[in-house]
Amino acid sequence: MRSSSEEFPASLEGPALGVTDSHELLLGYLDWYREALLRKIDGLPDERLRTPVEPLGWSPLALVKHLGWVERRWLRWGFLAEDVEPRPPGGLDGEWRIGAAETTAGVLADYRAEVDRARTIAAGADLAERARLGGRFTSPEQAPSLGRILFHLLQEYARHLGHLDIARELVDGTTGE
Repeated sequence: MRSSSEEFPASLEGPALGVTDSHELLLGYLDWYREALLRKIDGLPDERLRTPVEPLGWSPLALVKHLGWVERRWLRWGFLAEDVEPRPPGGLDGEWRIGAAETTAGVLADYRAEVDRARTIAAGADLAERARLGGRFTSPEQAPSLGRILFHLLQEYARHLGHLDIARELVDGTTGE
């Protein structure tokens, strides 16, 4: 008979098992999801990246674009109260569409730039630190802690990566991990 440790290996995705610091765990898992997003679109030809998947109505590249804007909204406009646009031209619809003038390389570069900026913001703040007022949040009662924002980002990525698994399976039959 096999022991339970043989049936269920101790390896987990994300940060190393020895990481116990909450800040490091949150950032590590968030990075794991960011990397998983890019792994899940890897190998798709440009046309498939850009073409909306039916019946979903959005393309895999549009999901990447959306998550870049999510990072921007929550960490730059939200947590730091930077004076930045929270949505692209065209609002929510523009966030979920890839325009003819937008290149795949450009969308990916914009996403990576937002992720890099978000990493810098999150690494330099304490989880208990509250969002500044003036951007997304206008009163102290509305302003969440960085920890709450990072948890929200984790759930956003987890949900959307599940959506991307479905889209990828519809596009070419590839299934996620």
